[in-house]
Amino acid sequence: MDAATGSPAAAPRTIRLHADDDVVIARQQLVAGAWLAEEGVTVAGLVPPGHKLAVRDLAAGQPVRRYGQIIGFAAQPVRAGQHVHVHNLAMGSFDRDAAAVAGIDARPTQPAAQPATFMGIVRADGRVATRNYIGVLTSVNCSATVARAIADHFRRDIRPEALADYPHVDGVVALTHGAGCAVDAQGEGLRVLRRTLAGYARHANFAAVLVIGLGCETNQISSWIEAEGLSTGTALQVFNIQDSGGTAMAVQRGVEAVRALLADANRVERVPVPARHLVVGLQCGGSDSYSGMTANPALGAAMDRLVSHGGTAILSETPEIYGAEHLLTRRAQDRQVADKLLDRIRWWETYCERMGADLNNNPSAGNKAGGLTTILEKSLGAVAKGGSSNLVDVVEYAQPVTTPGLVFMDTPGYDPVSATGQVAGGANLICFTTGRGSAYGCAPAPSIKLATNNALWQRQRADMDINCGPIADGEVSVDAMGEQIFQAILRVASGERTTSEVHGYGQNEFVPWQLGAVT
Repeated sequence: MDAATGSPAAAPRTIRLHADDDVVIARQQLVAGAWLAEEGVTVAGLVPPGHKLAVRDLAAGQPVRRYGQIIGFAAQPVRAGQHVHVHNLAMGSFDRDAAAVAGIDARPTQPAAQPATFMGIVRADGRVATRNYIGVLTSVNCSATVARAIADHFRRDIRPEALADYPHVDGVVALTHGAGCAVDAQGEGLRVLRRTLAGYARHANFAAVLVIGLGCETNQISSWIEAEGLSTGTALQVFNIQDSGGTAMAVQRGVEAVRALLADANRVERVPVPARHLVVGLQCGGSDSYSGMTANPALGAAMDRLVSHGGTAILSETPEIYGAEHLLTRRAQDRQVADKLLDRIRWWETYCERMGADLNNNPSAGNKAGGLTTILEKSLGAVAKGGSSNLVDVVEYAQPVTTPGLVFMDTPGYDPVSATGQVAGGANLICFTTGRGSAYGCAPAPSIKLATNNALWQRQRADMDINCGPIADGEVSVDAMGEQIFQAILRVASGERTTSEVHGYGQNEFVPWQLGAVT
């Protein structure tokens, strides 16, 4: 309350994240001459909402801190009250001691006192699913049209009668891609593609999978099956277009194969299962300055809960932890895990150098419009999705995730590519934070969309599932929002549909990482 007027005191117009920070974040648009009593600073120029404002004079070359961590260096002298962004903040090198601090913050995970459950689908081999799809995969881009035609035959929005008798089948989805030929048959690119396809072929959220090839591609289905240790049968059926009489006959063959699978796929029921069966892939896309203050730490709080229940969280997007890797190595359960993470960081540095790229190119135009300036700043907010649990393992792209707890998977920062790797690794649910309004969905794993700010929630409500904006206004704590997210995860894993599922997202968002030369 205001002592003089007796009316409620005005909320601070800025957010300070750490006592040592050189900048604060504008809650609303700030104009020149405005006095910020909470910081004792007068605004010098226009500062958009979500953007940074200097709270002290900074000399050129001086480190600039947010979250109590270095996010860059002053590119020119900055006066207190000035807007801090791309015009006066730049990258620079400094020692983060990521190896030296390995494991110093690792602590035993305390198991939850009351085990959480969800209504899952238990497969015959004991795996637990959150959805029940039939999948149509392709070995090569050349069979994509046939695969889509097969899946389209069973689309509920255009042919509702096709699945009318099978209410427990969530759908038939075609997951196609643009690769599979004109690549080195022994190269890394084909190995990664095959590993990705195998992860989907084995995924618990598929009751059965049909794989279609052309017949003459580099990625021969027979050699893929052998290389990945797969076995064909009722749940994994394969054929080539060239052996089926061409396009029309291949489509007919595929439709008949799916139709024959529906009755068995429909014979499932959801039963209570422990939350330890959940494997949640963590994503952030269209991030803004609020991401690291609201949705990401709240998602981290939800993941700490999941880990305490024996579940698994997959943090990814290696270029988007660059500059914050020391915060993860501090929590590595042992030096080996920390070294595996640092090996992947070095791989990316070499990869970018070889490709003539710069890791600091990662913040997109939308990220910068939302107040993020450098990859260091973006990364410090992104790692918050992983919560505070120990880092228990590091895996490469699309490798199976088998260790419960917080796991890091090496992926690019591009969301569809990253999430594709996570699902191939076993994620049966995705949580996706966004500040600018990313329109993403996933199949066969449902994707929960978390808005970082109230403006996005109001503007794009139909694409969002949870609003984390009230955290910035002080209306709810990060921990309380984390509990809301955790409960939403249990509901969605039990069958509640997300907004992206309602809109039909998922098929076009299957994007395996393409590595290597195309010849």
